Amino acid sequence: MDLDERLRAAAQLLRKADALFVTAGAGMGVDSGLPDFRGNEGFWKAYPPMARLGVSFVEMANPSWFERDPSLAWGFYGHRLNLYRRTVPHGGFKLLLEIGRQKKEGDFVFTSNVDGQFQIAGFDENRIEECHGSIHHLQCSRPCSQDIWEARGVEPDVDETQFRAREPLPRCPKCGALARPNVLMFDDWDWIPHRTRFQSDRLHRWLDGLSRNGSSLAVVELGAGNAVATVRMTSEAAVRGGKATLIRINPRDYNVPAGHISIPLGAEAGIGRIVESMPG
Repeated sequence: MDLDERLRAAAQLLRKADALFVTAGAGMGVDSGLPDFRGNEGFWKAYPPMARLGVSFVEMANPSWFERDPSLAWGFYGHRLNLYRRTVPHGGFKLLLEIGRQKKEGDFVFTSNVDGQFQIAGFDENRIEECHGSIHHLQCSRPCSQDIWEARGVEPDVDETQFRAREPLPRCPKCGALARPNVLMFDDWDWIPHRTRFQSDRLHRWLDGLSRNGSSLAVVELGAGNAVATVRMTSEAAVRGGKATLIRINPRDYNVPAGHISIPLGAEAGIGRIVESMPG
C-alpha cells in the first residue's frame, strides 16, 4: 500500500475500534519542541556544558551524580522539570484525546517519557502508565523510605549557562537528604517503582477486560525507536492474538509485523494526516 492507502486504513481502524491504546516514546515530544537526546550530538546541542565535560546522556542520566555533584544533577533535571512544565503539547495530543473520548471502552496510554505531557494535554492520569517514572514526582536519593511525592511547589533555580542548580536544592521531607526525581535512570538501584507498578496493574486490568469482552483495540504507537525497545515491545504484545491492530507512526523505525500499519511520519504529522483521512 502507498502512504495514502495506509492513512485511510488507519483512519478506518481508528473509527471502528472499541478502544484506543496509545504507546509513545521520545519522538512524541519532538514536535512540541522538546530536545531529542538520541546520540551525543542531540544531547550536547541541548546541554552545551555537558559537551565541554565530555559527559554523554547515558552518563548524565545516572543517580550517582546526586551524590557526586548535586548542583550539576539538579541543574540537568531541574532544567528539564522547568522545561516540561512550560511546554505546550503539540496538536497530535488533542487529536488522540478526542479519538479516545469517543471510544466505548475508552483509552489508555503507555509511555517511556517522564515529561508528563499526556497529563498536561488532558489525558486521565489514572489511564497512563509511565514505565520510566515521572520527573513531576520526587523521592529520597538515599532512599530513607518508599515515599514518592509530587514536585508541585519545587521550582529549581538553574543557571542555564552552566546547567547548575543554585541552593536550596530539593530535600527529602523525612530525613533531609537530597531529593531526586522518581525517574528510572541508568544503573539505578534506588528507584522506587511502586507508583509505576500501580499504573501497570491498571493497564493490565484494562487490557484483560477488553480481551474478555471481545472488544476491538487500535494501538497507536508514536515516536518509539529500536534503541530502547520497551514501547515497541509493549505495542506488539498488545496486538498479539486478539482483535487488535498496530498503527506505528515513526519517521525512521517504521517497520511493522505483517497485517499491521506503518506510517513513516513524525508524531504530529502522522496522527494529523490520519484524522484528515477520516470520513466526515
